[in-house]
Amino acid sequence: MGNDDHSNKARSAVSRGADSVGDAVDDAKDSPTVRAVARAGFVALGLIHLLIGVIALGIALGSSGQADQSGAVGQMAATPGGVVLLWAGLMACGVLALYMASDAVMGWSGGGSSKPWMNRLKAAGQAVVFAVAAVTFGSFALSHPSSSSDKSRSATADLMSSTPGTVLLVIIGVALLAAAGTYVFLGITRKYEKNLRGKPSGALGDAFTVLGVVGYCAKGVALGAVGLLILIATAAHDPSQQGGLDSALKAFLKQPFGGWVLVFVSLGLMAYGVFSLFRSRYQRL
Repeated sequence: MGNDDHSNKARSAVSRGADSVGDAVDDAKDSPTVRAVARAGFVALGLIHLLIGVIALGIALGSSGQADQSGAVGQMAATPGGVVLLWAGLMACGVLALYMASDAVMGWSGGGSSKPWMNRLKAAGQAVVFAVAAVTFGSFALSHPSSSSDKSRSATADLMSSTPGTVLLVIIGVALLAAAGTYVFLGITRKYEKNLRGKPSGALGDAFTVLGVVGYCAKGVALGAVGLLILIATAAHDPSQQGGLDSALKAFLKQPFGGWVLVFVSLGLMAYGVFSLFRSRYQRL
């Protein structure tokens, strides 16, 4: 009986502790300041996509550049006042990553609850996206920039050194292809609008819709190219073929009419970037 009492008290203490943590997280998420900083994370990600699109368009037209997250953040760092942008991006993306992570763990607040497991999974994926962006901003802010392509190749080589790692690479490649299809589907059907709390009126609203449709479809094509490259590199057991988004976008140039495809994807990524700037105001949090 004594052991049962101790067990019940321990469970009650854990439950009370969890409730206290949950209440503290809810209070933080309800804070206008936290929400404002979190919304700024969409602005930071929008700028990244906009710059990636600009770099990729330059590559399609014959220029050089690194069309990925580190290349975009590197360009921000080179602008006047770039250090301020880097630290602001780090803070905004970091807060939004924590915000999304709390939704994944404690329940998603950005929409309906008909599929809570799907909402939690979506929030977890977004938390990872913004956490990676925060790390990239942080590496440049601390003057330790790193190449996304080099890190991608290094990670691929490490995983290829073992059978479980190779299997994981295949899973990642397939997951990216699935995510690509999801983005294209969301863009074509405009189902991404379910997570918005409105949109601008009139012609500006129509432009917002076009940006979302084109942006989501282009992002889907880009993700699909990355996933396909991972699978090809894994099948060939050659990590040098896998260089992340930069290598995936440049691979279009090796295909018939690939230059035109890269132009479309570049413009689409820019559209997604501008859409994200609007999204910072209209996204449900």
